[in-house]
Amino acid sequence: MLRSATRVDSLLPVPRPRRQNPWSSTGEVLVWILFAVLLFPAGFAGYAVGHYTSLGKPSSTVVHTVTAAGSTSAGTTTSAATTTSSATTTSSGGGGGGGNAAAGKSVFAANGCASCHTFKPAGATGTIGPDLDKAPAADAKADNNMNLAAFVKESIVNPDAYIAKGFSKGLMPTTFGSSLSPTQLNDLVAFIVSGSS
Repeated sequence: MLRSATRVDSLLPVPRPRRQNPWSSTGEVLVWILFAVLLFPAGFAGYAVGHYTSLGKPSSTVVHTVTAAGSTSAGTTTSAATTTSSATTTSSGGGGGGGNAAAGKSVFAANGCASCHTFKPAGATGTIGPDLDKAPAADAKADNNMNLAAFVKESIVNPDAYIAKGFSKGLMPTTFGSSLSPTQLNDLVAFIVSGSS
């Protein structure tokens, strides 16, 4: 069997390949080069910042849980202790207003003070804030020889008024002036003053 010969001119024309614009190829190459040039320094900078921001200190995560009086959390209820006793009040001239140091211990415990402060009379060993065994007396003296009770009260109500050496502004909550009653505040001041040296 013989095949019939097909005529070459009867075939469909094959389109010529289209020439690409040389500038579009060059532009695409330049964009990729620019991307690579910027990607590597940005990646290195992110790595360096992430690994060297501790300035030689080991990285650590610190979580502090402070329970306010009267708040409820996961099956635990904490409420401020109400003390009705005829205990001797400690008069602290110069802004302390007098208070019951024994009741102040309950206020100290109920408001989470122990999680941030070291204070032997309360059995507290916190290290976030100043050591209340020693710091209040020294800091009151440094703050224009302020009366100790007045200094402690101001430090609770307006904690950023005086910042103890080695600590930074904003560590202590500023809400105790409004969340504590005047009696609780005076009791807490009396407790801290009675244990400070």
